[in-house]
Amino acid sequence: MNQFTTLKSRVTPLPANNIDTDQIIPARYLKVTDKAGLAEALFADWRYQADGTPRPEFVLNKPEFQGAHILLAGDNFGCGSSREHAPWALVGYGFRAVISTSFADIFRNNALKNGLLPVILDPAAHHRLVDEVGEDPSVELDIDLAEQTVRLPSGESFNFPIDRFSKTCLLQGNDELGYLLSFEDKIHAFEEKLVHDLHR
Repeated sequence: MNQFTTLKSRVTPLPANNIDTDQIIPARYLKVTDKAGLAEALFADWRYQADGTPRPEFVLNKPEFQGAHILLAGDNFGCGSSREHAPWALVGYGFRAVISTSFADIFRNNALKNGLLPVILDPAAHHRLVDEVGEDPSVELDIDLAEQTVRLPSGESFNFPIDRFSKTCLLQGNDELGYLLSFEDKIHAFEEKLVHDLHR
């Protein structure tokens, strides 16, 4: 899993509420068992015409938002069915963080396990960011995971919550298994001591 410490990036605004996992990655793309090519399927039904050509009005197709690594979503992002393909597609496209006022629990957990930071802001702070990006699409946000802050160029900052275990894993670039393996030396030492004590 990619390490997440700080991120400075422009923002892609998609502030619609209740964007579910079938909109993030339509069900027809779920046959694959790896992450290859899922970036092209991200928001496919909104992003492409029936003939496969890009819809110029959709935000991911607008040139001013190309290369942005932060998605500014609406409330209850990632609701609907459980599918790990949703964060796979978002990360594959290049997003490292999604900002919302709330996330569906399963999506949030899947995101954290795949190096995608779900940032929860209160409605007033979220509204402030939506207005800021609406006024200036070139605005860049600074996200600091250690400090748990989102900062505007003006210096105004907002705090967000994250559980300690997920924060540690992201800062280290470890998934759950990697976190456990980071204690391998201590585990071996404990096992050796246990065996030694049993044979005394």
